[in-house]
Amino acid sequence: MPYLGLIVIILGVVCLVDVIVAEEHAVRNLPKVAWVVVVLLMPLIGSALWIVAGRPAGGFAPRRPLAPPSGFPEYDRPGRHVAQRSEEDEEFLRRCRERAEEQRRIAREQRQNDPNA
Repeated sequence: MPYLGLIVIILGVVCLVDVIVAEEHAVRNLPKVAWVVVVLLMPLIGSALWIVAGRPAGGFAPRRPLAPPSGFPEYDRPGRHVAQRSEEDEEFLRRCRERAEEQRRIAREQRQNDPNA
């Protein structure tokens, strides 16, 4: 049993690193910061709790994104591309089309009225 302390320390460090590199939206049951505190304050119990109740599903294999991350992490959130309210999306697109048509009309008028063109 002389190695029990070493095993607890190694398990705590591995779980702490795992908590830190886990994606915020994938962590279960508690916020990521709370899991860091639990694993730091109670290395053995906290590590076991992290593995059982907090760890994202998928095992210990590192998760790599399919595409390189953008400079805007809020856009990388899963499900963000799905429309939340289709009526608002349709209204937004209608207004974009109207604005584009207005800009095209103004550009045509400017070209017609420009004597240098």
